[in-house]
Amino acid sequence: MKSTRYLVAAPAALALALAGCGGSTGTTDTPAASGASSAAGAPADDSNCADAEVFCIGLVTDTGKVDDKSFNQSAHEGAQAAAEETQGFYKYVETQDAKDYASNIAQFTNKKYDVLITVGFLMTDATAQAAAENPQTRFIGVDQGYDAKKVTVKNVTGLIFPEDQAGYGAGYLAGLMTKTNKLGQVLGLQIPPVEKFAKGFEAGAKAANPAVSVTTVYHPAADNAFNDPVWGAGEAKKQLAQGADVIFGAGGNTGNGALQEVAKTAGAGTDKFCIGVDTDQWDTVPAAQPCLVTSAMKLINEGVTDTVVQAKDGDFTELQTLGKAGLAPYHDFESVVPADVKAKVDEVVKQMEAGTLKTGVTL
Repeated sequence: MKSTRYLVAAPAALALALAGCGGSTGTTDTPAASGASSAAGAPADDSNCADAEVFCIGLVTDTGKVDDKSFNQSAHEGAQAAAEETQGFYKYVETQDAKDYASNIAQFTNKKYDVLITVGFLMTDATAQAAAENPQTRFIGVDQGYDAKKVTVKNVTGLIFPEDQAGYGAGYLAGLMTKTNKLGQVLGLQIPPVEKFAKGFEAGAKAANPAVSVTTVYHPAADNAFNDPVWGAGEAKKQLAQGADVIFGAGGNTGNGALQEVAKTAGAGTDKFCIGVDTDQWDTVPAAQPCLVTSAMKLINEGVTDTVVQAKDGDFTELQTLGKAGLAPYHDFESVVPADVKAKVDEVVKQMEAGTLKTGVTL
């Protein structure tokens, strides 16, 4: 496998292809919900996954659902696409409690699955341990960075993204769009991928508009940190009351709650805006469309698909695989965002492409 590091400017979609956070319903099991699908011509179940002729793909979420319209859903859809491309069998398990990471992973390794995707930074240690114990399975850890001094096996790679750069582009846009010079961020758990989004957003906003202030709030540590739309909505409401007129929601369903709160507020789409995360949330969270000017995307689905397909050929050559990130199209806000603002944001994209613009984000 080869890692990729490239940036492409695509003005229509403001696509930053940069080095670098599911949709079907499962049946309820204990301790997790699970679901399965097969490509045409693929096995109907996983009973023959140990067979060299049968290619089996598994996915374990962190504490969240595959239909979160954000992070998990993107990974799930990428795995589904990989199953179609490889004519393989695919099954997922939704983790209900962090203590079940190992047992959920074991559901797949015990059946000799070929590839296992574990979704989320918090699964880093469990994934590395399982990879060391199960050399027959190749592991893809989404948002997981591995220490080369501790992880020496070749059957695991961390699929990571440049969240700071996607956040920077989103923040730059927000800094130019704000009328109150007050911006907000409603975020999931304070872990490195989320922090990179947040710090990138603030850096971009202040680069575009030095007078701007950014209020940032992370969800308290809890299993529902990325699945708490009520909390997200409440925090967005507070920020709106404090004068924020652009709010970045980044944290699965938690962030979705913030987006939808802005969307139902008076002035949504005219003097109050929201920015989504992970995927183009115009498509996944239609309730946010009244305010959704763009989304800071991590192209997780594409990264997962490509990495699974490459894993079919053998062990990984890189401990980290660098995926892509970018800004989604403006959609119905194409005519709302002033032409000079679009031009300035596009210039930022070009500078990132050339490597002349650095976010300055460090953790």
